[in-house]
Amino acid sequence: MKYQSLVVAAFSLSVLLFSCRNGDTKPATKTTETDTAKKETVAEEVPKTEPAEKPAIINIVDTISPKRIVVCFKDSAATMERVGTKLGVNYGKIGEILKKNNLKADGAPMAWYKSDKAPYFFEAGIPVTKKPAKLSGGAYIKEIAADSAVVAHFYGPYTLLSQGYTALNEWLKDAKKKSTAAPYEVYVGEPFDSTGNPIDPYKVRTDIIFPRK
Repeated sequence: MKYQSLVVAAFSLSVLLFSCRNGDTKPATKTTETDTAKKETVAEEVPKTEPAEKPAIINIVDTISPKRIVVCFKDSAATMERVGTKLGVNYGKIGEILKKNNLKADGAPMAWYKSDKAPYFFEAGIPVTKKPAKLSGGAYIKEIAADSAVVAHFYGPYTLLSQGYTALNEWLKDAKKKSTAAPYEVYVGEPFDSTGNPIDPYKVRTDIIFPRK
């Protein structure tokens, strides 16, 4: 379903980009000439030159985050690749809850991360228009009050997402403000088009939200 494919694709793409940035060297050929005028080819290891990665595009906005009712699941994973898979599974489960309760999503998928090192503990959620009548299987409601927030509209590969957090922390320091709750991410843009081809990551938006005072 849409929620599951969205984030699985996003994090699969980030893992792929990370792998591509850590490529091996490849042999190049060097031609030498012997005394008998015979030529032979000798393999020589030369470093592979990677193009410099562009910095992310980050637009920071001081705003009011809206009130939200979010259906959530808690989960954990040993690797970031598994985080992507498990996020997709949890969004799929939430989609089934919405279907059973005749509810509508009220925004893009969200996530809260409790750790930035393995093992990764996180919450996956989708905002809804109203509370479900009944929840089961470990699902729960997370209510977010309308609050002042500084938001980074991030455009770029997921491997560079830390740049958004750094920019927000610098903004808070310069503005002499403090974060009042755990930050969270909202996956606004889809990393793949309708035919399954990857979209330029610099055109895919992720919001990083810091509630603040």
